[in-house]
Amino acid sequence: MEKLKMHSPNFAEENIAKLVALFPGCVTESTDEEGKPKQAIDFDLLRQELASSIVEGPQERYHLNWPGKRKALLAANAPIAKTLRPCREESMDFDTTENLFIEGDNLDALKLLQETYLGKVKIIYIDPPYNTGKDFIYADKFTMENGQWKMDSGDYDKEGNRLVANTESNGRFHSDWLSMMYSRLKLARNLLKDDGVIVIHIDENEYPNLEKILSEIFGEENNLGTIVWDKRNPKGEVAGVAQQHELLSIYSKNKTFFKELSELKRPKENAQQILKKASDLIRRSEGINETIREDFRKWISAKDFSGGEKAYSLIDDDGKVYQSVSMAAPDKPETRSHRPLIHPVTKNPCSVPAKGWRFPDETMDILLERKEIVFGIDDTTQPRRKYLLSENLYENVPSLLYFGGSDDALGLPFDNPKPVLVAKQLLESVCKANDIILDFFAGSATTAHAVMQLNAEDGGKRKFIMVQLPEACNEKTEAFKAGYKTIAEISKERIRRAGKKIKEEHAARAPNLDTGFRVLKIDSSNMADVYYTPDAVKQNQLKLLSNNIKDNRSPEDLLFQVLLDWGVDLTLPISREIIKVKKDEGGRMKDEEFEVFFVDGNALVACFEKDGKITEDFCKELAGRQPLRVVFRDSGFKNDSVKINVEQIFKLMSPHTDVKAI
Repeated sequence: MEKLKMHSPNFAEENIAKLVALFPGCVTESTDEEGKPKQAIDFDLLRQELASSIVEGPQERYHLNWPGKRKALLAANAPIAKTLRPCREESMDFDTTENLFIEGDNLDALKLLQETYLGKVKIIYIDPPYNTGKDFIYADKFTMENGQWKMDSGDYDKEGNRLVANTESNGRFHSDWLSMMYSRLKLARNLLKDDGVIVIHIDENEYPNLEKILSEIFGEENNLGTIVWDKRNPKGEVAGVAQQHELLSIYSKNKTFFKELSELKRPKENAQQILKKASDLIRRSEGINETIREDFRKWISAKDFSGGEKAYSLIDDDGKVYQSVSMAAPDKPETRSHRPLIHPVTKNPCSVPAKGWRFPDETMDILLERKEIVFGIDDTTQPRRKYLLSENLYENVPSLLYFGGSDDALGLPFDNPKPVLVAKQLLESVCKANDIILDFFAGSATTAHAVMQLNAEDGGKRKFIMVQLPEACNEKTEAFKAGYKTIAEISKERIRRAGKKIKEEHAARAPNLDTGFRVLKIDSSNMADVYYTPDAVKQNQLKLLSNNIKDNRSPEDLLFQVLLDWGVDLTLPISREIIKVKKDEGGRMKDEEFEVFFVDGNALVACFEKDGKITEDFCKELAGRQPLRVVFRDSGFKNDSVKINVEQIFKLMSPHTDVKAI
């Protein structure tokens, strides 16, 4: 029976496998640290295969480099033996919610999510530390020299990482920040759908460097642009220009797929107000006339609308609001048409633009049929295209965003929480109704709030994944005085309060609104060291092999590590059932009970009974339910013979079931 690996993916091994498939002649054999043979790549042979594309080390080339970059890449690729442990008491609607809140280092979280959420996230929306000289950043173990690890500093977590203030006096001020971001962005890209997008808040301190690493990881050709967010609040006294803006860098995973399947658009802010005004004027006058049209033009001219919105100042005979635009062709001969249009009143050909019409004859016929060409008083005026507001309710997201300050995070004590409206507008411009949104710098959980708000407004079923380190609150802060020991505690409370408020404001949709979240905490693996290195066990230690799971771990802890390893959705519904099987004890039939977890019905079935308790009769009961996957605890089998028989039972009764053990 095959065993689950119970650790995050090893990207170095996966990359080697890809190279083997492309260049089988470059494969050689090497040995690992224990002297065992392993597959490796002969770089001299690979260099020959790519001879025309090799850039030698000393040769000049354009690229971004910094001390620690290579180690950051190694850190991103290295597997970890960690897990996510469920915490029901801190969750909301644990059994039914499809939202996640992961507490722990986001580098670990991104590694643990690789199997389950590979290519499934629509938008990653993050607000990382800006590296202002006062920020705390993740100082991962790989960025530090051994001599710097002084345990008496008190800044270290139990895994050996620390959160440190990255001051400008630090000689690696930019390098440490770049290393932190580089490894995380490398992993984050894997989680995006092909038409997925990443949006990152940043300010002037690291914007140039952020753009460079985004171009390297995502490809410069996938840059969707930068939004300048004018906060209308200049910074205090500075030796130069007083900055009053932040920036949002936006990249797609694949711009070609993004253009085919998605768009970066937002609702025209005042479109519904404009349509309603026209409708009210027509209703009051019981028809359409020039007085109504003139009143409408005056009303829209007096409004503080954008230029694009003010252009919709006309009402046609059918009561539709529109703007007229030229149909003159640009310098593109392939679309040029010179066919004259006949004026509906004079019956004479209308004036044709010098370069012809923008559209081919087929399109012009469709526009005529749909009454979307506007003719002048007579044939001396060139006809124009009619753009209906009702068919153009969305506009491209502009490069300038005006919104002052931050919101109050529902009264919670948090420094500079991002406004929900900004996050909601950006999510709305990209996300469809059932998309997944990831924020691995959750902070005050504005992203989660925005997702719930958007779902409440349009009935969507979007799901969020928040990741936040349990960073300690300074004892002098209002947050600490209010009883919050960590930033993660504030994040979770924000989601609870926001969810409650949203349900109160949208009572009609409240029963179907998912405002809950499953709390999962990053911890060391549930498996003892012997699980990963059984060959290291000596003859007199063989008993260790039968107890390869840590004593303080619950069956539900084991279940979630199995879900991670198998790549099963972490938000699927989970039910627990006690299955009773008759057992003959000296001529007396007795019920034997087995605790079984069912994930999404029969998508995955797990039984973690131990001490040789698993029987063939019990397994026949499980096999009869035809599960897609089933997992047992290795120590649940009395001996190898029982394990082999169980495999045979499933092969006969449920041949499609994938059977594994831990």
